[in-house]
Amino acid sequence: MLKVLVVDDDQGLRFSVRETLAQAGGFEIDEAFDGLNAVEKVRAQHYDLVLLDVDMPRLNGLEALKLIKEHDPSTVVLIMTAYASIDDAVRAVKEGAYNYLSKPVKGDELVKLVEKALSAQSMIAAVAGSAPIMMEAGRKMIGNTTEMQKVFNIINRLAKVDTPVLIRGASGTGKELVARAIHFNSTRKDEKFVAINCSAIPENLFESELFGHEKGSFTGASDRKIGKFQFAEGGTLFLDELGEMPISMQVKLLRVLQERVFTPVGSNREIETNVRVIAATNRPLEDMISKGTFREDLFYRLNVVPIFLPALADRKNDIETLVTGFIKKFNKSHSKRVIGVTPDTMTVLKKYQWPGNIRELENVIEHMFILENSNTLTLASLPESVLSATGTTLAAVAAENAKASSSEQLEGAVDEMIGDDSDMGSDELGGDDEELGGGSPGGEMVSINGEALDFNKHKEAFEREFIVKALKTFKGRINQTALHANIPKKTLLRKIEKYGIVAKDYADK
Repeated sequence: MLKVLVVDDDQGLRFSVRETLAQAGGFEIDEAFDGLNAVEKVRAQHYDLVLLDVDMPRLNGLEALKLIKEHDPSTVVLIMTAYASIDDAVRAVKEGAYNYLSKPVKGDELVKLVEKALSAQSMIAAVAGSAPIMMEAGRKMIGNTTEMQKVFNIINRLAKVDTPVLIRGASGTGKELVARAIHFNSTRKDEKFVAINCSAIPENLFESELFGHEKGSFTGASDRKIGKFQFAEGGTLFLDELGEMPISMQVKLLRVLQERVFTPVGSNREIETNVRVIAATNRPLEDMISKGTFREDLFYRLNVVPIFLPALADRKNDIETLVTGFIKKFNKSHSKRVIGVTPDTMTVLKKYQWPGNIRELENVIEHMFILENSNTLTLASLPESVLSATGTTLAAVAAENAKASSSEQLEGAVDEMIGDDSDMGSDELGGDDEELGGGSPGGEMVSINGEALDFNKHKEAFEREFIVKALKTFKGRINQTALHANIPKKTLLRKIEKYGIVAKDYADK
């Protein structure tokens, strides 16, 4: 459920916006009566989206916008304004608001803009997995991190300016994802994002591909063609694999960046262009400059705000976060309910060197989704290439399978014993919470002392103490306890039965 804050000193407008979003569904809506009240609420809790009026008492929308963005750059802000305040709304967009709506607010336009804004926000969230480093004037501004605030700050900085961006990193690190996030959160977001792979274009067709050509300008030019610069007018042109661009084309690209004009092949007319260029490469441009295969002047023209994306092998602590994101993605596309990976599998994933970076990790997770029959990804579903590269033997895979099979049989026996006719895993929780009876409450917790050092005894004592504490916390509700204490529901039921715990005894404790 996405949290939305509607801010306006007009109670009637707040009600109208609230009703429109409530009908659309998927939103938890709160209200604020002016800018100061809005800032207080944003500081008290996180909101995914703030709908903010410009003209309000105590603190106007522009001032509130600044304070909201300073507190949490990830919050998406949409400005609502009367026609007379359009200039203020445009200024607000330049200061970090996603877009603006003119009053009176139309329901269908509101819902479409909210959906578009939240989609742009999700792109930034995905970029968090790319852990960018931004450089400015040779000085590191934002270090290698997956912290969301820093990622949002990168995108917000680049979205406010119109300078070229150079994204550098190995293949598969997410360079195009970063480029799209910058575009769809910038003032050009309503225009085209056009991507072109420089390594896929024959050298003799490069100029035509970028600038277009006139009919009959060369053999095979049977029709006039619009080039990518003209097609992307007003938007963003993403030049992927820039290091593969021929030196002859680099000169012409430099002219476009400097003079904002280009000439189609076979034409005498110059065409003005208003396109932002974002380039990406995995090549060592500095070495190419020294060898004369890349122009130094083009490098400095594009290298205004470079972003470096580190290899996945250099940030293995982020693998769990990335895997969780891919599991969510493939649960939707493959209609499955996978809840995670086994500990042994995660160990192998972190041990592997990932030469293909994030793209390879995504492909491996999808591979596992296709082969896996359970709701947890196991060693057995890993590609052979990953297993062999990490020295994982088939014996280890067989042992894990045997362990999983034994666990399933035990849980099945417990299900029959306690009469549980559901086969839910922890991912299926969310229905009505049931209260489980069975046995009588256990005795006192077993404490560790020097006279009776028995591992199994103390292990069981800890398990029982943990489950009782969790049940107390969630007032005896089985589903909530399993979900928030990270215990598979079947395991929780089995342990409750084993230790003679009565969940309903903790309903009001």
